Amino acid sequence: MNRVVGSARERLLGAASRLFYADGMTATGIDAITAEAGVAKMSLYNNFASKEDLVLAYIDARHEEWLELYRRRSGNATGPIGGVMAVFDAYIDHASVAYLHGFRGCGLLNAAAELPVGSPGREAVRRHKEQVESILAGHLTGVLPSPVARDTAEHLTFLLEGAMSRAGLEGQPDRLERAKTIARGLVDSL
Repeated sequence: MNRVVGSARERLLGAASRLFYADGMTATGIDAITAEAGVAKMSLYNNFASKEDLVLAYIDARHEEWLELYRRRSGNATGPIGGVMAVFDAYIDHASVAYLHGFRGCGLLNAAAELPVGSPGREAVRRHKEQVESILAGHLTGVLPSPVARDTAEHLTFLLEGAMSRAGLEGQPDRLERAKTIARGLVDSL
């Protein structure tokens, strides 16, 4: 059993995050999560109404992790183009974390792939992806007319998500680094 620190809720969410990302949500049972967290099974139900509630907390936590990486990167960014690059850097940072069984791509898209259409978890993932696109559009609006900024943001999110998928298949962030270079060339040419 792992040495555990933090509240039962924090330990459960941390264990679920590691196991869901490494093995998938469907393949990860409650017993594995409670064992990894070092808590009794009842602790899980005292903190989460159901496994679905835990899944939603996991998705929210992944979203907040990315937002924090983005905030750190954007805090050092200069101008609108620097803000765009901060989005790519935040994805690279997330891909560079030491994961239990290696990098497997976007944890949010992996989660969405396991959930039925219309489920609250898939909707949360969709909102995250829309927020990323909105952040890009916000930066680009500083240098482009609004419709062009929105179209370019959409283009950049397609580039980013495609690179994330390939990086996940390859188990390393190299494709994201390449996507950042392509994005830089694209926005510099506008």
